[in-house]
Parts: sequence; C-alpha cells; structure tokens
Amino acid sequence: MWESTTAEFDKARLQAKKARSSFMKIKQERYDRFMKCFDHINSRIDEIYKSLCMNQGAQASLVLENVEEPYSEGIIYNCVAPGKRFRQMDNLSGGEKTVAALALLFAVRSFNPSPFFVLDEVDAALDNTNIGKVANYIKDQSRKGLQCIVISLKEEFFQHSDALIGVYPVADECIVSKILSLDLTDISEE
Repeated sequence: MWESTTAEFDKARLQAKKARSSFMKIKQERYDRFMKCFDHINSRIDEIYKSLCMNQGAQASLVLENVEEPYSEGIIYNCVAPGKRFRQMDNLSGGEKTVAALALLFAVRSFNPSPFFVLDEVDAALDNTNIGKVANYIKDQSRKGLQCIVISLKEEFFQHSDALIGVYPVADECIVSKILSLDLTDISEE
C-alpha cells in the first residue's frame, strides 16, 4: 500500500512538473510575442507621429504599466504635439487626439500590414492644415503599398485624392442610391 501511494504521488508530481514546464514555456512565448510587437510599434510610433505632424519637435511613445507582465495591465500612450509641452492624452484637442490615434494605427499596421484601410471621417476634428498633413502622409504611404479608402465630407481631403466616389440618392418609387466616380490620376496638380 505504501509503495503504491508513493508511486502515485511521484507520478502526480511528475505530471505537475510537466504541466508547470509547459505553462512556463507558453507564458514565455506569449511574453516574447507581445514584446516583439510592442517594441516594433514603440520604435515606429514616434517617427510616424513626426511624419503626420510634419514636425520633428513632435513626440510620441508607449510605456508599459507592468514591464514583467505587460499584457496584464495597460499601455500609456504619450504625445507631445508640435510646439506644445507634455499634457495627458485627455487634455489634447480633438485634432491632436486624431493625429495621435492615426499615428498609433499606422504604427500597428507597420508590424502586421493589412491589405487596406477604410478610414471613416477621420478628418472630422481636423483643421484644413492637419487634413492636408494627414492626406499627404496617406498619399506618401500609398506609394509604398498602403491602400486606403477615406470617407470624408471635407474638400481639403478631396484635393489629395487619386479618385473620388460619390453616393447620391435618386427618388423613384423608392429611394435608390447611385454611385459616380472620378479618376483624378490623369489630372495635373497645377
């Protein structure tokens, strides 16, 4: 009896050791994958934010709240808008938040690029100057493989487009939507 109990105990201890080893291996892999992604995004976000702002004085960075288990707590996103001092993200203007959010979006995309983006009225909180900066950034990135559909109601964005697609209603027996498109690639930028 004593021997069978000891054998069962040893067997259970070996299984527990294997389970712990497997758990630690998976935990390390999760950490490594998270940090690979985080480090890449953090290394790109400042460069992208500077490009979007068209100002080398702009700054953006990510900080982990818990370095040992980064996926268990938050990530702090800090931005310093051009010509301004550091403020919490909550205290930035709507336009500054939009540019910061786009920098984060494009930094995430740089890690694992998606085939294309659909951006729905991302220019809503932007003034014409910042719309031009964002549009120029998107146009520049499109030369490097980014495909982007931007839904906008602002003329400033239209001026930087390769094509325009309009949707309009037609009243018949029921309201039907029609589409018109205009290819702008052959039109000179004079």
